[in-house]
Amino acid sequence: MAQDPYRDVNTSHELDMVTLFSSSNTDAEMECTAIHSILQAEGIPSFVVGASTIPVLEFQVQVPRIHLEEAQRILEEARAAGPDAAAEAEGFSEEK
Repeated sequence: MAQDPYRDVNTSHELDMVTLFSSSNTDAEMECTAIHSILQAEGIPSFVVGASTIPVLEFQVQVPRIHLEEAQRILEEARAAGPDAAAEAEGFSEEK
């Protein structure tokens, strides 16, 4: 008797991907990549959705629904800290 390969798959809607950030600005890809990096550093899974070959289309950062509130908080904190905090963190990581 064959085993069901989908028996242990979590089909919860908490894992549905939702958009945290979207932009069609000229720097959208870079901004999405930066947000994705911040989320990864905080342990939040995320994906950048967009096509570099068609830059007029929107870029998005998506996260699982269960992580949306935490990801929003992290993004707000990063924006509040501003570029000076990013430069300081980069300098700290280079000292190691």
